[in-house]
Amino acid sequence: MGSVGRIQSLVKRVSNRVLGIGAIRTYSVFNPYHIKPTFRKDEQARLEESGELAKIAHVPILPAMKAETSSEFFDSVVDKFINYVLRKGKKELARSLVEEALEKVKRSQLERYHKARPEERANIILSPKEVLHAAVINCKPVMELMTMKKGGSNYRVPIPVLERRQRFLSMNWIIQAAQDKNGRIPFSTQLAKELIDAADNQGRVVKKKQDLHKMCEANRAYAHFRWSN
Repeated sequence: MGSVGRIQSLVKRVSNRVLGIGAIRTYSVFNPYHIKPTFRKDEQARLEESGELAKIAHVPILPAMKAETSSEFFDSVVDKFINYVLRKGKKELARSLVEEALEKVKRSQLERYHKARPEERANIILSPKEVLHAAVINCKPVMELMTMKKGGSNYRVPIPVLERRQRFLSMNWIIQAAQDKNGRIPFSTQLAKELIDAADNQGRVVKKKQDLHKMCEANRAYAHFRWSN
């Protein structure tokens, strides 16, 4: 390697260390004592009423994420669902598909509302966001199976599911069920159908959750393997 090549290699290593690329100490520019921002106005009002706002008035705060906004139309569950639909960085396409599906949910629920008897209308959810929330809650699994090897044999051990993974599995199952469809049916149409079925605590995704719980119940004899070495 010539002198020019050695100089270029040295400059690259120095720049990488300055930028934190390939360096040993790669960490966030924010210290651990930085707290998450409270960007919702209702949450800010609650903190002010409870007196907690004065306690954190001088505490460093992390910057808000790009998608986090104080708009009244912002919904964290919908935003997270859009991110799970997202493929190959096409955020606008994912957002349009979810919005189209929610619009179809609204139309379907309104049609169902007008056809129902007066005593049945109170049980029909008209807000598409509330339908999405109910669908995600109804599809959340409480337990799941983990494969563990003990004594040369593999066992399916039931373990509890954390809240974040419950939400991930629920949303992912709904999206997979919408994708597993006849090619002539648009994704947004099938997604709207799956959301309505799951909000009514029925459909393929709810059945998948119930089947998983039955399998966990059938393998409960191996639950003690979770704490054994």
